[in-house]
Formats: sequence, C-alpha cells, structure tokens
Amino acid sequence: MVTRPSEASPHEFNPWLHVTSLIETAGHLLGLNEGLIKRIVTPERILEVAVPVRMDSGEIEMFHGWRIQHSTARGPGKGGIRFHPSVNVDEIAALSADMSIKCAVVNIPYGGAKGGIRVDPSALSRAELERLTRRYAFSIAPMIGPDRDIPAPDINTDTQVMSWIMDTVSMLAGHNIPGVVTGKPLAIGGTLGHAGATSLGVTICTSAILQRMGRLASEQRVVIQGYGKVGAPLVKLLSDRGMKVVGVADIRGAIHVPGGIDPTIMANHYKEAGTIVGYPDSEAVAADLLFTLPSDIAIPAALGGVIDQDIAKTMAASIVVEAANGPTTGVGADVLASRGIAVVPDVLANAGGVVASYFEWAQDLQGYLWEPELFHDRLEKTMREAFNYIWTRHLQLDVTLRETAIAVGVERIAEATELRGLFP
Repeated sequence: MVTRPSEASPHEFNPWLHVTSLIETAGHLLGLNEGLIKRIVTPERILEVAVPVRMDSGEIEMFHGWRIQHSTARGPGKGGIRFHPSVNVDEIAALSADMSIKCAVVNIPYGGAKGGIRVDPSALSRAELERLTRRYAFSIAPMIGPDRDIPAPDINTDTQVMSWIMDTVSMLAGHNIPGVVTGKPLAIGGTLGHAGATSLGVTICTSAILQRMGRLASEQRVVIQGYGKVGAPLVKLLSDRGMKVVGVADIRGAIHVPGGIDPTIMANHYKEAGTIVGYPDSEAVAADLLFTLPSDIAIPAALGGVIDQDIAKTMAASIVVEAANGPTTGVGADVLASRGIAVVPDVLANAGGVVASYFEWAQDLQGYLWEPELFHDRLEKTMREAFNYIWTRHLQLDVTLRETAIAVGVERIAEATELRGLFP
C-alpha cells in the first residue's frame, strides 16, 4: 500500500488510505499484477506550495496549498480546487485519485488531479482572496494547462476564482488561455450548461436506478444533506421529476417536511434567511438525524466521510445517491451493503460536473459555443451510458455498484497505462 504523510490522527478517517484500499481491491478483483496496481495507486506528482499573502492590514500571512496529479494515463489531469480549513495532503491525494476513477467511469479523455489551499475564505476580504488565488495560481502554473491539467471550482471556489486563475496563467504565458480552467463565466470562455451540471448528473443517476429497480419516481421521498451548489438545485430537479423532497440539512440544522418541500418557496426562504431552518410548516430536527427521517432516497451533498458506521446503521432510505465526494467511510459502506441498501457511488453519481467541464474544455479548444439543448442532451447521454454500463458490469461481477464503478475505472486506467508502456 502506498501511503502519504498524514496530518490526521490514527483514529480519524483517512480518505487517502480509504481510496487506495478501494483501488487495490479493484485491481485484485480484475486480476491485475501487483506492479500495475502500484502504478495506478501512486500519484504521479505532488506539489506543496507556500502561499504568502499581503493582508489588507499590511501584515503577511502564510497559507499552504497543494496540487496533485494522480494519473494522466488517459489524458490531462482534471479536478477542482477547494479553499477550506480542513484541506490537507491526504484529502487532496484521495480526491485526485477519485477524479482519475471518475473520468474513466464516464469514459472522458481525462486523468485525475485535485488542488486546494488550507484557508477559511470567509475570513478574507475580496482583495485578499484575489491575492491568495493569484499567488497560488502562480505557484502551480508550471503544472497546469489545457494539455496538462485543467482545474475547476470546488468547495468555496467559484467562477470568479477560476477567472483569476485563468488571467494569472494567461499573463504568465503572454497570451489568452481560456482552456486552462473550466467553470468560468460565459464572458471569458465558459459554457451555457456548466452551472448545475453536477446536480443534473445526480438527478439522471437517481432516475436511472429507480428505473432499474422498477420504482416509480412519484412514490419516492428524498432527504438531501447540504443546500449549496449541488444540494440546492437538486430540490427542484428531483421535484420536477416527480419525487418528493421531505428533508434538507445545511450547516445550521435540518428540517422535515413530510408533505414535500416547494423548491421556489425554499429558494426564496433561503435567500432571505440564509438557511433552510425556519422553512414554513417545517419541523426542525437535529442535523445528525436527517438520514433517520422516513425516506426512500438519501443524498449526501456536503462534505466527505459523513456516512460512518453509526449513520449507516440508522439509515432509513433504501437507496443512497452520493452527490458529495467521498461521503461514505469504508466501514459505513460495508454496513450499507450488509443492509441491502443500494448505493450509486460518487465516482458515478456526481460525475455530471466533470462531464460538463469536458464539454467546456472542448468548446474552448474549438472556439465554438454549443447551444444549451446540445449541451444537456450530450450530458444526459453520457451519464446514462455510464450508468447503464456500470449496472451491467455490476450484474456480471456480482459486487456492489461502488466496487463495480471502481473496478471499471481501474480497468480503463490499467488499459491506458499498459498501452502507453513504461518510459524509459
């Protein structure tokens, strides 16, 4: 097993050790030799950078950032950049490996990468955030580019952060490079369909598994953990497809609405209150009890590692669709499997975002903006084809959907790795 220097205590969930274990298990399931498994597991490049920032007060603060390229066997690295106080090398390494698997699962020509800075962006002014972003972009610039590694938004980063990164790299190169990042504003090379693509992909996968299991959408009650960039659009998207969202949680608490949440009323309430708590005619519940509410589908759309052994034991839903990255721990996944709870894993369920990024990148290289209808048709086609392939292999391999998706991703990375050979 390949390990990285860990900043977590031995008793904490370590996302890097978890993902390497999944890859190794998939490699053995596929009958790959140990040398090839080691090549697939080991990150190709790990860059840690110091990010000095002159604060508005004139003082200099130091932050730490990372950019990790896990695999570029199938194409340029692809993965978001997150700004969060919990960011560390194990988290970024695990997420970069997840991206390698995810891109292979949906069969787009990318490898996997991820980046981040350990910082609380809410404590920074806009000017400080721009200086932080640009200094970080300068530090990782030798690693990124349209044919090397293409960052995108992630937790606490957005279109503005991507704009600053694109501009910084373009200034260093002396010419415009719109394809260096995705998730940009439309005015500087973005695409008409990127916003909400992750949520749309989750919705497509949710509909697909209901069809495979012979269940009617109109009879499904859904709970969603998280009301951010992914969770908020899901309330409307799932409601539009006939499902009833009966519970939602955010950082301030959780609510239960047995009759179903109205997406428009919720959006207006959140805009005014800044939280889902207090939604009209809702019952407040403890956030850690969200997944115990009477429901059929549970969607974690917040941070990783939230469905642990204890949560898995009390999970009320019979289907889990992972909208967040790595929301289920290894032990949690085992408990869900032992209880017969079907799980659409993150590397498939939330891949709509990276598929949208691929489309944006292709448009930047072509210099041609696709119509929204074409974008959404291609996204739906790509996600449904990926789900159907994983479902078919799941029946052939007779393992869980998570194990199947990891195996398919590893299989495709292994094929590319072997075809390319070993240099020198």
